[in-house]
Amino acid sequence: MVSRGDLRLLLPRQIRLLPADLATVVGLTLCTLVAVFVPWLNGTPLRIVVGLLFVLFLPGYAFIAALFPEAGESPVSVDKDESATDQGVGSDTESDETDTTNTSSESRDRSGIDGIERIALAFGTSIAIVPLLGLGLNFTPWGIRLTPVMVTVAGFTLGATAVAARRRWALPVDERFSVPYREWIDSGRSELLEPETRMDGALNVLLVASVLLAVGSVAYAVAVPPQGEQFSEFYLLTEDEDGELVADGYPTEFVRGESASVEIGIGNNEYEQTNYTVVVELQDVEAVNGTNVTEGQPLNSTNETQVVDREQLGELSTTVAHNETWQQSHELTPTMTGENLRVQYLLYRGSAPAEPTRENAYRSLHLWVDVFATESELEAAQA
Repeated sequence: MVSRGDLRLLLPRQIRLLPADLATVVGLTLCTLVAVFVPWLNGTPLRIVVGLLFVLFLPGYAFIAALFPEAGESPVSVDKDESATDQGVGSDTESDETDTTNTSSESRDRSGIDGIERIALAFGTSIAIVPLLGLGLNFTPWGIRLTPVMVTVAGFTLGATAVAARRRWALPVDERFSVPYREWIDSGRSELLEPETRMDGALNVLLVASVLLAVGSVAYAVAVPPQGEQFSEFYLLTEDEDGELVADGYPTEFVRGESASVEIGIGNNEYEQTNYTVVVELQDVEAVNGTNVTEGQPLNSTNETQVVDREQLGELSTTVAHNETWQQSHELTPTMTGENLRVQYLLYRGSAPAEPTRENAYRSLHLWVDVFATESELEAAQA
């Protein structure tokens, strides 16, 4: 049978020699990277749980460990030493008093910090370090995006852990900081399983139940966040001279048969995977009072219009997951001639109806264009 000690031999020597707290930091950092970048894990609650720990605690803890490799004494321990010294003043032997005084002096002279102080400082410094790393990324070509942020924060955490391990190894063994997890386990086991009175046992059970309830409530709130407003984004973009997609510079004039490219975009915030259909129509419209739109200015979205003639320029279908965005280039090629024609983009959830209109569409966008006849058509008309 393979023992746990034999399994540790499979790890690199540097990992085997890492103190327990620093090895935990390395392990949790690697778990976070896996939970974020592995496809079948990055949509689970595990990503949220380890991600919060990764951002709010690990960088600060590694940084504090690098600054303070020495062990420290908590104020409670120092007070106990001083109390023991006071009690030893009236002892029978002078040597006992000298030993107790020296022990108390050594405790007060330690330059490290204890575990509680490390945890408190870890949260505070993490909240300061992560935004500073993000600010630095903002001035780089990579920007503030998921992959650069994860790589930067993980690199900082692992680098600080390496510095902390090196500084800790340089100290004598009795001066190094170490997590007394064995003492905590033994103390917790004795308190839970061997209480001094029945009242202590009942209070211990109540305390454990309260902690489990609190942790479960927080985990549920993180894993199942409240659902916000459901909506879908629908937009049109064009490409500028630098090749960037912008909401400007839309095509307005065509010669029949010519094409122009327009980027159609859909953003799904429906909290479920959604099927979409986009219908593109070229419409000749007039005002409800009978005024032909081509004789005046283009109507805006508040004017009531009726469609005199229409032709379908295309239909696209896609499936978009929640919180994802879909974009596709569409070649707009109008064939109907006229001035102030309306190119209507109609978005539907699911399939489009037999007669798509702006009234029955989920979202709608439009462009006003002028489409002119070709030179050969003009010459033929003049002849």
